[in-house]
Amino acid sequence: MFETIDALDIYNKNVNILIGAGASADLFPTLSLKVKDAQGRRETVETLSHRFESFKSMRTALFMHYYNKCIYPVQNFSPEFVFAGEEDLNIKNYECFIKTLIGLMERRKDLNRKINIFTTNYDGCLAHCSDSLLQEDVYDFIINDGASGFFKKYLNAKNFNTFQCQTGVFERSSYGIPQINIIHVHGSIYWLRNNDKIEVDYSKDFKSFLSSNDIERIKEFSDYICTEGGYTENIPAVEFSQQEIDSFWCKYNQLPIVNPTKWKFHETVFEEHYYQMLRLLSYELEKPNSILITFGFSFADEHILRLVQRSLSNPSLQTYICCYDSNAAVKLKREFGSWRNIQIIAPPEGEVLDFTNFNKYVFSLKPEKYESTENLGDL
Repeated sequence: MFETIDALDIYNKNVNILIGAGASADLFPTLSLKVKDAQGRRETVETLSHRFESFKSMRTALFMHYYNKCIYPVQNFSPEFVFAGEEDLNIKNYECFIKTLIGLMERRKDLNRKINIFTTNYDGCLAHCSDSLLQEDVYDFIINDGASGFFKKYLNAKNFNTFQCQTGVFERSSYGIPQINIIHVHGSIYWLRNNDKIEVDYSKDFKSFLSSNDIERIKEFSDYICTEGGYTENIPAVEFSQQEIDSFWCKYNQLPIVNPTKWKFHETVFEEHYYQMLRLLSYELEKPNSILITFGFSFADEHILRLVQRSLSNPSLQTYICCYDSNAAVKLKREFGSWRNIQIIAPPEGEVLDFTNFNKYVFSLKPEKYESTENLGDL
């Protein structure tokens, strides 16, 4: 059966959620590739980038693939164009997740009703789905992405420390409005550099900086690394001139997201914010009676891995690490096995802990009871 995170145990504590690519896996490709190395281990964009470090054309082809398959679909995404199917289910999962957070905060009596979502995803799913729920005019909550302003909104870390409350007509009573802080630690496609500030603009109209000729030239390369049965040594070669390589990287390096080669930003202003957000995560986890729930996050970012491990020295911090499958659970037990204030949540044999099962069985105000399909078959 699935282990449950009891809402009654955590609703009145300092709740922090850390989500990664697994939350948007049905919408956007992850860093994982289909090809395997000589030892049979599956490659990722990160591992291949290290292998191609001295091969400029191949490394350029890899990141052209990464931009075309992983980044541009995020830039071009709009929930209005999601049709019924896995994509639509993923959006509904985000909405279900947000409703659970609102329900937790509504149970609190404090004025300060906040929950922090730290995400390494640079998509706008949380913002889009929150806005969709607000349009229904049923849920009273605030979504805070750290930006403030009117015609132009600029990001500032101090904005995550604010909250709003409503007062009665004669100001004899106050009510804290539930607030969800969305904290993009790896950047967001809706960010852009404006002098020494980060501007946030959800109305941006993105155009791919890859030409149809670029996409055609990497097609064989791209198809091969995304097809089962291939090996690293057999990846088709691609050649670019130095001018073509320089032109691509000039555009790519302007993206306001962490580069998966070393998990670093290229722009100093974005990198400064990255470390500010890591400090904020560390600060939140050091508070008394704190909760950390991770989902869809592999801890590939070593900065975050070490930060969470250090934070576990706080005896009042309780951490729940939700693993996609048993293999992920084994790996993370090796990383966190020596701490007692941590709970590794893995799916039952033969199941996976995807977003649907997470909302249904693990993190819900009224979690359902899991029934194995094997048991059902015996009836």
